[in-house]
Amino acid sequence: MPRKTKADGAPRTAKAADVPRKAKASDVPLKAQAGGGSRKAETGGRWPRRSGWLKALVAVVVCGTAAGGLAVYRTVSDEAAERPVTTDEAGRLALSRLNLYQASPVAVAVTADEGGGVSIRVEGVVDYRNHRGVGRYRTTGASGPLDHGLIVWDTGGLGLAPEPSAGTAASGTGGPGTGSASSAAPDAPAWQQAEHIPRQGWSPRGYTADPLDAGLNLLVQLGADRPDNPLLLGQSGARWLGRDRIDGRSYDRIAGPRAQGAAPDGARSPLTYWVDGDGGLRRVTMRMPGLGTPTTVEFTGRQPDAKLPEAPWLTG
Repeated sequence: MPRKTKADGAPRTAKAADVPRKAKASDVPLKAQAGGGSRKAETGGRWPRRSGWLKALVAVVVCGTAAGGLAVYRTVSDEAAERPVTTDEAGRLALSRLNLYQASPVAVAVTADEGGGVSIRVEGVVDYRNHRGVGRYRTTGASGPLDHGLIVWDTGGLGLAPEPSAGTAASGTGGPGTGSASSAAPDAPAWQQAEHIPRQGWSPRGYTADPLDAGLNLLVQLGADRPDNPLLLGQSGARWLGRDRIDGRSYDRIAGPRAQGAAPDGARSPLTYWVDGDGGLRRVTMRMPGLGTPTTVEFTGRQPDAKLPEAPWLTG
């Protein structure tokens, strides 16, 4: 479960034709710095060290590198087999980050398997214009629910706070040392509850290499204010894996480009993207070393009314 420390609108969807074909990889600034460290699972074991792997993975996101790789195919010869992406598929993948940015704020859900029968699910909202997210987390073990609360995160780390109960919201008090608690109803959206929790009510920390932290760190940086370079995506190993339907809509399943150090030479990228015909991103999965179940990120629609709090937490 998340570890706690002491508290101290819809613009048009871009089209593939809008993608500049001569953009540089440096056009997409990424500032991710995944934290090191690891945490013991309930079984008493210790996660493999992943800090270097995560830095390489988050640094690439969906931006390709200029070194080597296969050229983008213009035609499809075998729809049933894994293959390099076509020009159209690379263009839509390149647009997916820009489309997320333009759709902000967006509803998201993250599911992470922490090992030992423990899983964590976060449901919330991310605004890619300020790279912040807020939501609720639920931790479940083999015997049932273990923990729940509010969670906020940005590019530097995350913060946790107790979820206000019905009695707390009604009385307007948050208990000793927490200041006034949320005046929002217990069933109010997480972003409404979070903006009423005082700074001292949050337990902040930097990112670790655990699956949930890696997923949140990746998630908050997926949106960008410009498209990626589609030629570099194809040259860096992006591959078409198949086509799936989610909620009645068709999506291409695409393995992202390979980041140096994040996948062995010739191996598939740990990141897989589900992209629709307009370059809309619906799902991303991240395979973690030592875990059989990937961390999953879902994008479930726009949340135009959401107003994320002005960083009431301190991270890092």
